[in-house]
Amino acid sequence: ITADGTAWSWGTNDDGKLGHDDTDRRLRPERMRKDLFDGQEVVAVSAGADHTLAITADGTAWSWGTNDDGKLGHDDTDRRLRPERMRKDLFDGQEVVAVSAGADHTLAITADGTA
Repeated sequence: ITADGTAWSWGTNDDGKLGHDDTDRRLRPERMRKDLFDGQEVVAVSAGADHTLAITADGTAWSWGTNDDGKLGHDDTDRRLRPERMRKDLFDGQEVVAVSAGADHTLAITADGTA
């Protein structure tokens, strides 16, 4: 993440885990378009084996990549090739302040300290 809130990604891109709306690998850092995050600045990211998470300045959690066992948190198992906003009602309306992507799971902490 750069100082202006831009996220960059590169490497293998199986199941869209780089978030560029495709599955092409990137051999060098490539800027992620801000429109993918509704114009919000990215303040945190976490990369798992096959999925990626981000938090934007407004406390919204985003996820993309492979979705085995629903680890993207969208109530399905469909992969996402680009960041998709996670519904705030999933977090009792709280802003998300931290996320962590494991190999096959995801964790989040909300503003009230709930994990």
